[in-house]
Amino acid sequence: MTERRTRIRRTMFERETELATVDEALEQLTGPGPDADGALLAFSGPAGLGKTTLLAEVRRRSHAKACTVLAARGGEQEQSQPFHVARQLIQPQLAGTSEEELRAALGSWYAIVGPALGLCAPEQGAPPDPQGLRDGLDWVLTHLIVQRAPVTLVLDDAHWADPESLGWLAAFAPRAEHLPLLLVVAYRPDELPAHAEAFRTLPGRAGHRPLTLAPLTEDAVSTLVREAVGEHADDAFCREAWAVTTGNPFEAVELTAKVRDKGLEPVEASAPLLRDLVAAQRGSGLVARLHSLGPSTVRFAWACAVLGTAIPQDLAARVAGLGAEEAVDATARLRDARILSGAGAASGPAAGSGSGERDDNATGLEFVHPLIATAIYRAIPDALRVALHGKAAAAVVDAGLGPSAAARHLLETHPESDPWVVRTLREAAGENLRAGAPEAARRQLARALREPPDFDERAAVLYELGCASLLTEPANTVNHLRAALAEPSDDPALRQGIVIRLAQVLAHSDRLADASEALAREIPHTQDVRARLRLQSEQFMWDAFNAAEPDSPARSRRLARLADRLTGRDLTERYVIGLRAWDACLRGEPVDVVLHHASRALSTGFSWAYEDRGFEVPVLAAMVHMYADRPGRAEELFEAGTAEFERQGWHGAHLSFAYSLRAYIRYRRGRLAEAEELARAGLRLAERVGRRTPVHWYAIAILVTTLLARGRVDEAWELAREHEYGEPFPAAVVFPDSQTVYAELLLARGQVKAAVAELEAVERRLTPRGIQNPSWCPWQLHLARAVASEDPARARALAADAVRRARAFGAPSGIGQALRVAAEVAPPQERVALLTEAVSLLAASPAGYELAVALNALGTELGDQDLLTWAMVAARECGADALAASLLTRVNSIVCGLTWQDGLTEEEVLLARRTVDGDPTVPAEDLSWIYRKLGTDRPGLRDALEAFARSSR
Repeated sequence: MTERRTRIRRTMFERETELATVDEALEQLTGPGPDADGALLAFSGPAGLGKTTLLAEVRRRSHAKACTVLAARGGEQEQSQPFHVARQLIQPQLAGTSEEELRAALGSWYAIVGPALGLCAPEQGAPPDPQGLRDGLDWVLTHLIVQRAPVTLVLDDAHWADPESLGWLAAFAPRAEHLPLLLVVAYRPDELPAHAEAFRTLPGRAGHRPLTLAPLTEDAVSTLVREAVGEHADDAFCREAWAVTTGNPFEAVELTAKVRDKGLEPVEASAPLLRDLVAAQRGSGLVARLHSLGPSTVRFAWACAVLGTAIPQDLAARVAGLGAEEAVDATARLRDARILSGAGAASGPAAGSGSGERDDNATGLEFVHPLIATAIYRAIPDALRVALHGKAAAAVVDAGLGPSAAARHLLETHPESDPWVVRTLREAAGENLRAGAPEAARRQLARALREPPDFDERAAVLYELGCASLLTEPANTVNHLRAALAEPSDDPALRQGIVIRLAQVLAHSDRLADASEALAREIPHTQDVRARLRLQSEQFMWDAFNAAEPDSPARSRRLARLADRLTGRDLTERYVIGLRAWDACLRGEPVDVVLHHASRALSTGFSWAYEDRGFEVPVLAAMVHMYADRPGRAEELFEAGTAEFERQGWHGAHLSFAYSLRAYIRYRRGRLAEAEELARAGLRLAERVGRRTPVHWYAIAILVTTLLARGRVDEAWELAREHEYGEPFPAAVVFPDSQTVYAELLLARGQVKAAVAELEAVERRLTPRGIQNPSWCPWQLHLARAVASEDPARARALAADAVRRARAFGAPSGIGQALRVAAEVAPPQERVALLTEAVSLLAASPAGYELAVALNALGTELGDQDLLTWAMVAARECGADALAASLLTRVNSIVCGLTWQDGLTEEEVLLARRTVDGDPTVPAEDLSWIYRKLGTDRPGLRDALEAFARSSR
């Protein structure tokens, strides 16, 4: 809503407390010095108690204090139009700004928030997720507030604001007190939606918020009457005016205007007439008064009621079927009858105010009060109201306002098998979906389906409906997509898209077997070779994530045969090859094989944000580098992927996955403090998505693992309890494996029997699937430690088998960890040899934490102060606080001044180059630092050094 200075000056009655609170807030907002601060004020009350007039006074006083004012108003008819309120608030502040200037001002947020705010058309591609869009709107509003401080933001009729805007502002509201912002809202308490509870529950200035407006007292109504009709109005007349209006300011003002217009003497004898005058302002009385103005005026008023707020006169005339002159006459009659006013002067004197001038220069029309608009709208005969909405839809499209503006009217019409209606609703849904309003798109497509669409268009509408409801109604999405598949269609690409989307929503609903089955049913009937390969790649992916896959080894053999003959010529082939790399990693094939397939998959651009594909395969292709002791390369890929998510506006599950898995990479590198920070960031985002969702499992598992490595067992246990981390575990494969992490937590707490039970369950789950790489899931090592005291032979067998599997895979960190645990459960005379090899391998790997643990074990076994000192240095460096503290009591020398630098020093670069060139004389301890800093092992040192050189330019 464009903020206008109005010529209206009103006298407020019995709002001294509210205005004092406003003045206090404005003084705090505009005061000198660093103590200036913002606030949130909420005014609530039933219709007619003067909320709008009070907010107009807030705007006036804010202008007087040189505040920038952002103003918006919810509309009963505009609730289904997404971002209607957000656009009113922000668009006027950016009016007249060129596209180039907007792009410069909004930066990376331009393509994310621009469509929602009506600043630009949506771009092709995947839309932002709702959380990413909210973050963008937060940034834009915060930026405006800081640039144009102090700011007063006023939202009237918040109960009628569109859900997208209201949900955003309710979440933003707590920030008001930390910004140079006074945020003022007014609403009817009985109509405020649940997602706007922030306005109802936040504690406020002077300890009470919201401020509930009370009806006027008899004295106030008497004063109002006498100001309007003369001081000679007697007490009985004034008392009756108060009684019949129940102290409602709007009704009292309207009553005095009618008394004045009719020339009614304000004496006791006239008092009985007041009740009829008030009745004429309400419901049937108002409607009767409207009809007395003539049929053309009635049609014009009905058209305005259908159109809502800020009504263009020519648009209302077209909907009403009137000529331009008739519309002008109707407008004049409705103004005189105090039914319409100019936009910006609506709601008339409300909170016990005196009369004021109209703003005749306003460019749009509004009803004097929402009560009038509601009464007139509800009085329109049902069939005629539906027809008027249909005419309004056509009129707004012809006026160039676009399909989204028309869609809210089409939602109110009856189905008539009209192709234009279906087309318009689909276009509107497409716009809203790309703008980040999937719920609005869902409503529009559901209505299009009821029209209904033509026979050959029904499958496409069902598919689009499934895409729109994916985030909010997964169960209904499945039904829509299954119905779309049941429709006959001669478009193979559409059918493929439906099947892929169906599998996706089933998989994200933890129904991975159903996802695979849906694809399996379609693959034999797909004639096109490339389309069939695409469906196969999707099936391979969801099977890979299915923890209960019935015949995993057979699937692996099929995948290997297929991937090994592909060349990687297109994205689908590279996806299959990427899945082959992941499968090889899980099964413990040699690390060279794993990295060979990963490099094939990544040979050309591998975006994480393709519109019609998930991000799972790019993530898996990055993660195999971590397990293969190339975490530096994994981080490089994750940084690029995370940047893509942020540019796309994906700030929900996508970004949470990225943060959590980057935390896991840092953990594997032994950078535990950074890992904890990233894991907590991932968990905060996961909480927005929902508990016990896949992203939540990842975040908790990685954070628990990191806390255990740092020695904070009790904190890890409290975290697990708080987030209900435990059985039942997800059906999807999670890394690190959730049940194994839970068992490790139990073991750290001394609950050995419970840990053994969980680990044996992991064995029963993973072994039939052929997942036998201890670098991916070290369940054997934890189980060996758990049973060592009661069954040492079993413990040694488990550890020996883990060492064998780790050697088959070939990652030094995995072999070193397995050797360390094997030493822990081995006879004393065998421990030193096992630990010595473990330290040698771990020193040549990027696994800083595992190196510290192995050094501690070997130093303790030998009583070697140098090894223990090295262990303490490594423990401090990686943030293993409990291990470092225990070592401090056993190390004689004082180790201080230890600092970790991400980049290599010049001396370390020279040492690394010497090693790459084949110099065997570089000290192992110096190389160990280099491997950990670059995130690589010896075979990957050349590539890591080149990547470091590129990043340092």
